[in-house]
Amino acid sequence: MDSDTRRQKQQALITELLERKIRLHAQQLYDKRGQTEGFALQDWVEAESQVLENSILAPLYRKTRADSSSLDKVEGATNQRLAGADSSASEASA
Repeated sequence: MDSDTRRQKQQALITELLERKIRLHAQQLYDKRGQTEGFALQDWVEAESQVLENSILAPLYRKTRADSSSLDKVEGATNQRLAGADSSASEASA
């Protein structure tokens, strides 16, 4: 395994561990509020902020999340275009 692949796997693992910690903290916030529905995003943002506040890994986490978010947007747009092309092709053949 080359060093770039190893580094990418380590970064993915670190990001996954931080996300797990954020998820647990968000669950604690939800429980503390009496499990009131409708605040999932607020809980996540607050938990993320608190977990990353003093973490030296925060820049890596944010970069990894931004990179995956950009990739998700590109993949989503591509999938929408492909779905549109598929429906156009099936309409033309009908």
